[in-house]
Amino acid sequence: MEEELRNLIKVWISALISTSYCYYISSKISKGFLRLLSLLPIFIIFLLLPVLFSSVHFCVISAFFLTWLANFKLLLFAFDQEPLSPLPSNLTRFFCFACFPIKTNKSHSCSNRIYKKSISNWFLAIKILFFSLLLRVYSNNYDSDLSQFAFLALFTIHVYLETELILVFVGALMSMLLGCEIEPVFNEPYLATSLQDFWSRRWNLMVPAVLRPAVHIPVQRFSAPLLGLHRAFYAGMLATFLASGLMHELIYFYTIRKSPTWEVTCFFLLHGVVTCAEIAMKRMRWLPPPHQAVSGLAVAAFLLVTASWLFYPQVLRNDVHKRVISECLLVIDVVKRKLSVF
Repeated sequence: MEEELRNLIKVWISALISTSYCYYISSKISKGFLRLLSLLPIFIIFLLLPVLFSSVHFCVISAFFLTWLANFKLLLFAFDQEPLSPLPSNLTRFFCFACFPIKTNKSHSCSNRIYKKSISNWFLAIKILFFSLLLRVYSNNYDSDLSQFAFLALFTIHVYLETELILVFVGALMSMLLGCEIEPVFNEPYLATSLQDFWSRRWNLMVPAVLRPAVHIPVQRFSAPLLGLHRAFYAGMLATFLASGLMHELIYFYTIRKSPTWEVTCFFLLHGVVTCAEIAMKRMRWLPPPHQAVSGLAVAAFLLVTASWLFYPQVLRNDVHKRVISECLLVIDVVKRKLSVF
């Protein structure tokens, strides 16, 4: 644990130095190929930093924040696109917007903000309670009492809750540091009524916010003269799901340190194809839309079945789930020991 904490400090000092270079040097170079060339060393550094970690949590978080989001944001920055252009007013803001999954919220009035925050606090408390109950289940020999499908259902809820709680905590820190409200990254994904709704408007919203300008729009523009505007839209969407799958494959490599099996890439390509088919059917209006309860259950079932088939096999084969659970229980034990001292 002490070695991991030292590596954590090294990684974020490296990230701060790298973003300082981008802010003070690369930003002075005119946008385009030359600025992109100046950013190549930073892309490589952010690609290598997660290798320093052996714990799943530190490795995945650093890979998601730096290797994925920060590199894509810097790619957009090379061509003067948001969220790092126009250039933030100081290095602190540039560092935060580059390295963390945050986006400021400027659309709500004070009254709406207070009302929504009070509601979200209740939901947050319920999610924390449910997550603590999951950890209690894990501590009671879950592997001997649950079937594999039941465990995967619980582990899926675990992944969602832990990811959201981590990002809420990061967002709260960034809100205090920057002095502005941060938009939530998750929008109650369990209420999704379609795959398009799930991936575009509810699940981990920083990912589509970065992939849309970095992948979808360029691919759509490039393919439009060849395929036409209609088909180019679907080409851009499939390219976005492919990029997401490849980035997940890279994160799996960081945690497992084995050659990719491409199962998780197939998972995202499958979801891309089905999402395109779903949008096409909506546009053609062949059938009346189903009731939201029916479509919501269908989306949840499709996600769970395809995740069990393609998303989780590498995790289960390499005992990544056991490492995740043991790290969570370790943190709980450390907190209990610290509290018992006081």
